[in-house]
Amino acid sequence: MDVLTQLFEQHFGAPVQRVQPLQGALSGSGRSIIRLSNNRYRAIGILYGVREENLAFLEFSRHFRRHGLPVPEIYAEALNEGAYLEEDLGDVTLFDFLSKNRQGEIAPPVIDAYRKVLEILPRFQVDAGRDLNYKVCYPRASFDRQSIIWDLNYFKYYFLRLAGIPFNEQALEQDFTRLTKFLLSADHDYFLYRDFQSRNIMLRDDGPYFVDYQGGRRGALQYDVASLLYDAKADLPPQLRQELLEHYLEALRKHIRISSRAFMEHYYAFVYVRLMQAFGAYGFRGFYERKVHFLQSVPYALKNLRWLLHNVTLPVELPTLIEAFRGMLGSEKLLNLHFEAQPSQPGVETSANRLTVRVYSFSFHRGGVPKDETGNGGGFVFDGRSIPNPGREERFKNLTGKDAPVVEFLDQQESAQQFLAHVRALVDESVGEYQRRAFKNLMISFGCTGGQHRSVYLAEQLARHLGEKNGVEVILHHRELERLATENAPAVMEKAAE
Repeated sequence: MDVLTQLFEQHFGAPVQRVQPLQGALSGSGRSIIRLSNNRYRAIGILYGVREENLAFLEFSRHFRRHGLPVPEIYAEALNEGAYLEEDLGDVTLFDFLSKNRQGEIAPPVIDAYRKVLEILPRFQVDAGRDLNYKVCYPRASFDRQSIIWDLNYFKYYFLRLAGIPFNEQALEQDFTRLTKFLLSADHDYFLYRDFQSRNIMLRDDGPYFVDYQGGRRGALQYDVASLLYDAKADLPPQLRQELLEHYLEALRKHIRISSRAFMEHYYAFVYVRLMQAFGAYGFRGFYERKVHFLQSVPYALKNLRWLLHNVTLPVELPTLIEAFRGMLGSEKLLNLHFEAQPSQPGVETSANRLTVRVYSFSFHRGGVPKDETGNGGGFVFDGRSIPNPGREERFKNLTGKDAPVVEFLDQQESAQQFLAHVRALVDESVGEYQRRAFKNLMISFGCTGGQHRSVYLAEQLARHLGEKNGVEVILHHRELERLATENAPAVMEKAAE
């Protein structure tokens, strides 16, 4: 601590009056992060014993500032003592801003903030990456075969093993080899930030600032945007993720010529490898080090994994890995981690009295009834094709059951309201009984012809109804809308590139 106060006094020419240890996302890194201030100045002090990592952060920071990028100014350093002093960017992260401006829907200012972040990302990857000194990267100069294998083994040993997920080790290694080869076939001559996620982006003066890039190295473009959009606890909806991905690609084209088709060929493989790296971190910090708050992210990461398995087919065969993923989704231990991670207190819901209800909309003609992934065996399946179909009217064809004109139309249909009344009565009775018997999961699916109007409307209405109940967590999936967003993405992006 003395070295930081000395650095502060040398730089500002005034003594430290207040010292405040900071906690948060960075506390998982092993670094001590301290705010030092007086009545005129303030700064962030870092104490960390890994010289190579400190050197990488300091050199990267100066390099990025030369390129006009919004990163903290380095005030002073004492590398031999593992200390440096940097600009204080405040307390509001992008994740904090998202959390405070999310009441069901994500508020437009949050979406604008994400768009600004993604407009800046190519400047790190392309512009600043061209003349960066990659010799100071730590622990590797590039996201190479060794880096990928480290991440995959991190996932295998600290998550799959410690979570008790069965797998064939030799077969899994063969999948890892195929996946690694495929990842390395992507163009990887750019700066890879490595931990590009919402807690490492500060918001100040209506703009984003960036921290925690000391693990950066040479790599592929896809990794960082995947890290941000599939950041587990940020829990971005699939449609918004797609819109933001398109915005990123539009910004990227201002820096390099790139084919959307080539980018997307590798994109979801990088989503998977980033997700596995995150699972490994949650397992190491949560299962191994017993820092249970890290386990609170696991259910959100499982939600992302479930969406990927339902909506994405990779151009490389990974049968054993996919089977392990399915084992994770069916693990009662993992599904209940968000309960176990919370301390038991009076008035606080626990795993003994909380029920997770998964509500789906789907098309009977595209894939049939959604599969249960919890091990519960299923639940209710309701056929919404008996009520009037808005899709037959031209004015509704390009809308969905979430859009106000369709909602208003179906709200006025007596048959639709009678249908919902019967559904609510049946479901309410089951929810009450499930809670009384301490069951953990219930699944409710609504089908219609196209999975776009009636089933979506019914699922939305029931989810809103159940969300008002105590002890019930509702997870809502619109399978056809999510699938269409994914399928249409390449065409939309190619059109934008023309």
